[in-house]
Amino acid sequence: MELLKAIEKRRSVREFISKNVRWDYVLEAIDAACKAPLAGNQNNLKFILIQNQEKINKIAEASQQLWINEAKIVVIVCSDEKKLIRLYGERAKIYSRQQAGAAIQNFLLTITSLGMGSCWIGAYADDIVKNIIDIPDNIHIEAILPIGYSKTKPKPIKKASIENVIYWDN
Repeated sequence: MELLKAIEKRRSVREFISKNVRWDYVLEAIDAACKAPLAGNQNNLKFILIQNQEKINKIAEASQQLWINEAKIVVIVCSDEKKLIRLYGERAKIYSRQQAGAAIQNFLLTITSLGMGSCWIGAYADDIVKNIIDIPDNIHIEAILPIGYSKTKPKPIKKASIENVIYWDN
């Protein structure tokens, strides 16, 4: 799928059919995520793939979003700021969030282009999710991304028009 079509088509999908997700597609999306811009070309991101239904159920509960149970795979995007902090000091935290966001968007657009759906989840009980999948304390969870094939055709969403978001020179 062409990039602009994927951008236009991407929606937050919260209902999935029971069809299994292709692993090679998920790996392709992670590969696209790893090609996002990186501060100093330092990739501090890690991707944890969860297929165990018991763990998915616990993650859904820790997110207070039980629909996650329908996902066939959940990808947890994590970051380790250690190397960035050595390079950039306090700004490393900003850079880490920025490159995580860029990587997640690449991931979501690739998932969309491959005919699947996902939803960027940023609300969850960090400590509980870390405990479920044994993530060390120094690692940050950036997002939870449930993946599957959409049960319904996502509805168009009205976004801000370009004339409402652009300012010239001031």
